[in-house]
Amino acid sequence: MTRWEYVTVPLLTHATKQILDNWGSDGWELVAVIPGPNPEQLVAYLKRPLA
Repeated sequence: MTRWEYVTVPLLTHATKQILDNWGSDGWELVAVIPGPNPEQLVAYLKRPLA
């Protein structure tokens, strides 16, 4: 059975791709994006298998 670890990451709309690319290069997979506390910010939920 695969065990996962999770992280939430604030995303700025002007740098979303760069932020997600950085996390993706560390093995994190995007699960969901939800609205953040203000219109300029989103929150990404990511997961990756535990080593």
